[in-house]
Amino acid sequence: MEETELKEVVSSELEIDAAKLEDGTQVDWDSPARVSTSMKLSARLAATGSYLPEKLLKNEDLSQFPAHALPLIAQKTGIRSRRHAEAGQCTSDLAANAAARCIESAGISPGEIDAIVLATSSPDRIQPATATRVQHLIGATRAFAFDVNSVCSGSVYAVHLADVLIRSGSCKNVLVVAAEMYSRYLSKTDFATYPYFGDGAGAALFCDTDEGSGIIRSLLHSDGSGADVIQIPAGGTMLPYAQLKNQNDAFFKMRGKEVFSFAVEKGSEVIHEILAATGMVPADVSYVIPHQANLNIIKEISRRTNIPLERFVVDIEVHGNTAAASVLVALDELWRSGKVASGDRILLVAFGGGLAWGASVMSV
Repeated sequence: MEETELKEVVSSELEIDAAKLEDGTQVDWDSPARVSTSMKLSARLAATGSYLPEKLLKNEDLSQFPAHALPLIAQKTGIRSRRHAEAGQCTSDLAANAAARCIESAGISPGEIDAIVLATSSPDRIQPATATRVQHLIGATRAFAFDVNSVCSGSVYAVHLADVLIRSGSCKNVLVVAAEMYSRYLSKTDFATYPYFGDGAGAALFCDTDEGSGIIRSLLHSDGSGADVIQIPAGGTMLPYAQLKNQNDAFFKMRGKEVFSFAVEKGSEVIHEILAATGMVPADVSYVIPHQANLNIIKEISRRTNIPLERFVVDIEVHGNTAAASVLVALDELWRSGKVASGDRILLVAFGGGLAWGASVMSV
């Protein structure tokens, strides 16, 4: 094929007409980084959804702990209740319910979804990916589906992946779901963990757009030197269940004081970082949706970033810490509240096991 003919074919496939590009960009056919229509795309938040199990556990229902200790739960974390899944439910059930509500709100069919990114650190099974069962349950037969495990930071990681998939031009509609069922991994007698976590799922549909709204920037970080700070010791290749000698190693564990310090430091730091990277100042942020780990953590992040606490979306009092799901559950509550206006900027920030942390800011 002649060089001229090859250029015409490639240009046709990418739907590029250099003469019609609004910014006057010319196609440099000798450059490895050629212009494509996907360069103008961004990931717009189109719809949200969430699902919380019906079973409600208030602090006073935790009768396995001494009565004098129960007030400490709200004092230390702000949590007064949480939801636990029923015995027959698994993580993909919660995820599918949240996803279905999101899709219904968007007014599209499941068959229009190109990809499903599921953030979870409490999967149905070690394999296969929990996302594939969600894909089946909601009937998204065209979509490829995969899991992301970044513990409580999972939703922000998944949102970034949705943005990348859409900006690349490979997907038009990406469904992000975050679902957790920590009630299956908690020791009922461990006061350091059991009262603080709840089950739930959130979902967000991102669609391609060239109208200027959408995800502006995401920043992700990890520090594997802190991998033991938040963990479930057993169940993987380090400690298979068949070799388990201490049954407590099958339960979720965290070193609370270290987690608090890490979350405050890195949560504040990444907010400053993403504001600087986008040329924004605290006054430009309409809403902050933080990981709902601890009310006192959120208050301290507000103080350190000079973003008023009233701009933070907080639901930890009623849902507890739902790990990766917390950011998307809170996003759904904000989205459905009717408070969000066109042009508002929403900042998501999360921190958790890995150690991992990150932030994402979007214009709606």
